[in-house]
Amino acid sequence: EFPRLVLPWVRDRIDPFRFPSQTNFKIYAEQVNRARYFKMLSFGGTVSYSFRPSRSMKHTVTPLHLAFNHLQHRTATFDSIAQANPMLFHSLDDQFIPSVTYTFTYDDSWRHRRMRIWWENSFSSAGNVTSLIYAAFGKSLKEREKKFLGTPFAQFLKFSSEIRPLYYINDKQQIAGRLMAGVIWAYGNKTIAPYNEQFYVGGANSIRAFTVRSIGPGRFHPAENAAYSYVDETGDIKLEANLEYRFRIFSNLFGGNLNGALFLDAGNVWLMRKDEARPDEQFTFNKFFDNIALGTGLGIRYDLSFLVLRLDWGVALHVPYETGISKYYNIPNFKDGMGIHFAIGYPF
Repeated sequence: EFPRLVLPWVRDRIDPFRFPSQTNFKIYAEQVNRARYFKMLSFGGTVSYSFRPSRSMKHTVTPLHLAFNHLQHRTATFDSIAQANPMLFHSLDDQFIPSVTYTFTYDDSWRHRRMRIWWENSFSSAGNVTSLIYAAFGKSLKEREKKFLGTPFAQFLKFSSEIRPLYYINDKQQIAGRLMAGVIWAYGNKTIAPYNEQFYVGGANSIRAFTVRSIGPGRFHPAENAAYSYVDETGDIKLEANLEYRFRIFSNLFGGNLNGALFLDAGNVWLMRKDEARPDEQFTFNKFFDNIALGTGLGIRYDLSFLVLRLDWGVALHVPYETGISKYYNIPNFKDGMGIHFAIGYPF
């Protein structure tokens, strides 16, 4: 990180802008190992520029984000899944992902008012510059499986918006909320978005009554004996809402504060395109609220100011798929509708 704009055409160390700015260079490598299914390596790098025209607003431009996804290993079980669900396979195959991203963040927490707002909007475009370069060398834009360095590159548009209101009742009680929406549209060279760019719900920072990637898309849910029940539940559209009441239990307990929380989480993901292997997967306004997973629960947090240890217990109230129960509370077994999550930091 550099506390100024590092640009190739600016030779001196004087920032040409009057407001605070920052340059971030990042390289990374990540390996995902899904036991019994596949092993995938992702690596790449980014160059980002951030600047603040005011204390509450920040603009971040990432003109260069290069990522490679390489499927290192897959099992016979995964191959059988790929035959039954080609869309899943194509979201995981080798891809080059060159993208450009713009993010706007509004944060007025520094004002220390009762109502504080954090709001972030992000827009990404992947593969379009690469496609133009491809055309500049005389290649047809209609050609399928266009490649860069021997690897097909992804093309998509992605937008997400997340707002987090925080209401301070007093120093020991707060009400926190979150609304999040996102959509990704893959087209051109790749009509299926990369797996790690798709949306999901569930887990310690989402709908806490469910494990990660265990809800959706839509009303679809794999059978209990389905081999791909874990890796399958992602989507192109995401809607999520969370509400949490936070309160102090003990102050200055071994150097930190012990806090409690009561929460309500809701949301789901959907697909943009029809997938025969996953029925009822597309977004529809018909019975919209029945398509939303709902969970509640409580948690405890040990806040050391520099570190927060969190334990949440979620209880499912409604699932969007068929369970054989016609009532809104359609959880067949209370024990199976619980989620326990240990995490570091607040969920939002």
